[in-house]
Amino acid sequence: MKLELNGKKAIITGGSRGIGKAIATALSAEGVVCTLIARNRTTLEVSAKDISKLTKNPVYCIVADTGLDESVRNMVSEANILMDGVDILVNCAARPLANKKIHNFGDLTTESFGGEMNVKVMGYIRCAKEVAPIMKRRGWGRIINISGLASRTTGNAVGSMRNVAVSALTKNLADELGPFGINVTVIHPGFTRTEATESFIIERASELGKEPNVVEAELAKNNSVKRIIESADIAYVATMIASPKSIAINGDVIAAGGGVGSSIYY
Repeated sequence: MKLELNGKKAIITGGSRGIGKAIATALSAEGVVCTLIARNRTTLEVSAKDISKLTKNPVYCIVADTGLDESVRNMVSEANILMDGVDILVNCAARPLANKKIHNFGDLTTESFGGEMNVKVMGYIRCAKEVAPIMKRRGWGRIINISGLASRTTGNAVGSMRNVAVSALTKNLADELGPFGINVTVIHPGFTRTEATESFIIERASELGKEPNVVEAELAKNNSVKRIIESADIAYVATMIASPKSIAINGDVIAAGGGVGSSIYY
């Protein structure tokens, strides 16, 4: 199947590492011109060079903070000039909650709640607001919001709320932008292997008094496929959603955790 992505232009926030970098790599491999967005210039430049070397396609990078209005405005304007257009936005920039038990209900403060929602929810809104006029003029677009399966579980109040908010945002954007040829979807990864996974497993093994390989095997049992999902696995899903072939999927949630939990969603 040809995904018809060659020559499209994409902005990927949180694109210097983890799932964002994996998505940028997969899109670039399909011929998409990519611009990576993150706050650390050194990491950004290294990732852009790595992806470009691998895929033989141009990859740009812009330092920006999606938690700030002006930073996002300037970033989208610069990316639009660099790539001569924007067709795809992947919202992936967020503060990592990892699997730490932080921000339980009793721990919530106005400051901590506002900070988490500002980056993941308002940050996604900021980016969507800036790219939407460009996509409208081009008569086509894809906005992909990376959220998480914490939206379906308890145990981390902020994690649940910010991911549910992204789902609500996605459907509202889809209904508003769909008539202009712009599809908006949300992908909910579960526990996914990234650059930070090894240190997380070592830390957890130390806390539990177990060997790291034992902890990793236990984590792999938490889904139906019985292995830890890789960043590239999420990237494959995002690449399909970014394609013109995905016209039938709009405003919907795609769970990408390898079959987490026993609940039935319909």
